[in-house]
Amino acid sequence: MDSIQLATTFFGWCSVVNVGVYLLTALVLMFFREPVKKLHSKIAAVPSGQLDELYFSYLANFKIAILILNLTPYIALKLMA
Repeated sequence: MDSIQLATTFFGWCSVVNVGVYLLTALVLMFFREPVKKLHSKIAAVPSGQLDELYFSYLANFKIAILILNLTPYIALKLMA
């Protein structure tokens, strides 16, 4: 197996897994927001009002990381092959 093809397959599957985790996290935060906020405010001692901002920041940073660390190398390798 060619190393470029192997790297392309690796980044492709990394993208699929990370987008799946991102979607699962976003769906859990959409549909189970109050129980999750209650749990996180108890665990981390963060006020419940501040958690919405932290969730938004987390999802935004996770999306940027997926784009930069997974999708960009995958697209570049696909263009090279």
